[in-house]
Amino acid sequence: MQVQVNSNHIEGSVQLQEWVGSAVVEQLERFEDLLTRIEIHVSDENAHKGGGQDKRCQIEFRPKGHQSMSVSHKAESLHLAVEGAATKARHALEHLTGKLDARPTGSREINDPLTEQGGEGSRDALLQAEFLAKQGENVAELDDDAVEQTAKS
Repeated sequence: MQVQVNSNHIEGSVQLQEWVGSAVVEQLERFEDLLTRIEIHVSDENAHKGGGQDKRCQIEFRPKGHQSMSVSHKAESLHLAVEGAATKARHALEHLTGKLDARPTGSREINDPLTEQGGEGSRDALLQAEFLAKQGENVAELDDDAVEQTAKS
């Protein structure tokens, strides 16, 4: 998984890149096998002006076999912006994986615990044989009754 950190109007030191990258990867580590890349953008919206909630962190990530997803968070400090965006990314991935787990199988089969036990095929064959045997008995009784009625006539 590739992790890339970009900064805009914030001094992009190596320490900042390592800290931002590790904070985000720590939140998303359980999805490491699902992700191909993570791109993190940190910026100061107001640049040299003061003001609240001017730090922004945007995280763009690409799950394998899916389109890229993006989340962002604004906060008063860079630390809060990074933590907030990482939490949003984790929630988005939890939502995606929850949908993938709930997706029906391609063959539209219902997962039946009896079929997973392995003894189902022989049990069905016995039930079918029993049913056919009873049907045969009923047919034989009907044939005997028909013969008796024909003999009476």
